[in-house]
Amino acid sequence: MDTEALRSFVRAAELGQLQQAAGELGVTQQAVSKRIAALERELEVRLFTRTARGVELTLDGQAFLPHARGVVAGVERAVTAVRPGFRALRVDVLGLRSAQAVVLHDYWRSHPEADLDVVTLRVNDPRVAAAAVAAGDVDASFRTVTDRAALPPGVRMIPAFDSPLELLVGPGHPLAAARTLTPPRLRKHRIWVPGIAPRSEWAEFYDQLTTDFDLRIDAAGPHFGDEVLLDTLADSPDVATLVGARDRYVWPVGHDLRRIPVVHPTWAYPLSLLLPETNPHPGLRGLLTHLTSLPALPGEVWRPSWATSPGLGGPRAVTTAPEGAERVR
Repeated sequence: MDTEALRSFVRAAELGQLQQAAGELGVTQQAVSKRIAALERELEVRLFTRTARGVELTLDGQAFLPHARGVVAGVERAVTAVRPGFRALRVDVLGLRSAQAVVLHDYWRSHPEADLDVVTLRVNDPRVAAAAVAAGDVDASFRTVTDRAALPPGVRMIPAFDSPLELLVGPGHPLAAARTLTPPRLRKHRIWVPGIAPRSEWAEFYDQLTTDFDLRIDAAGPHFGDEVLLDTLADSPDVATLVGARDRYVWPVGHDLRRIPVVHPTWAYPLSLLLPETNPHPGLRGLLTHLTSLPALPGEVWRPSWATSPGLGGPRAVTTAPEGAERVR
């Protein structure tokens, strides 16, 4: 099987655009299309469907992707093993508009000499990401394995930073005019968070948040993407969602959406970093230093049990940090 065809397939799947994949691979879009077509003929299945925005994986393509990614990663490791010097630091994030990607971008802007490769494994189970770190497919991953006993041998997990949550609503929502919101004001409102995946860290996070604050979090329906979610919020007088303060969302001006911080306590989504216990990539040193420089959240902060206990979980905690305190939380 042609490894360059596999590489083209993997990058097209990750980027959703044949043209962008071609640009990264240094070939023409036609070459990428031919490689993928040859791969589909060899497998006797369709791997992609074309859309107005690019390409999307078929069910067969989704099943084939993790295996193809493993083959490509294995080839890259083999090449790296005999190539002088080190490859770029490869860090997994949940999405390119996520808080993790924003923090990585801030790090790169302050250290433009850093050789950084930001990737998205597109897996919901953090244990899969931990396995990718153990295998050397990625050098680090912004994921949290809430049961530390489930970490694979050779992988450690450290706190990275807290991402405070905000309520995102449309202009017709009854809370749209608020500058800040306390948890009691949210109890009777529908908070729609579609696509909460089983076994994911955020599923456990929202379970604990709902229980501790008696919230009405609705995870019904599939997640059709941020655009559909934002359109729904703009048109709805009663639907809201929760987003991270650092997460990047872009919507049309006419949507007039409002991001409202939650305070007293601030709801913090704690981000962790998975990395090897031994022989970490040399580029991790600078990233870890950057993470330790991030300011702690001021005032009262709520975190889930797995972020407030060093073991497998403990009581929920509301902590107070002084204004301007700087440490990794």
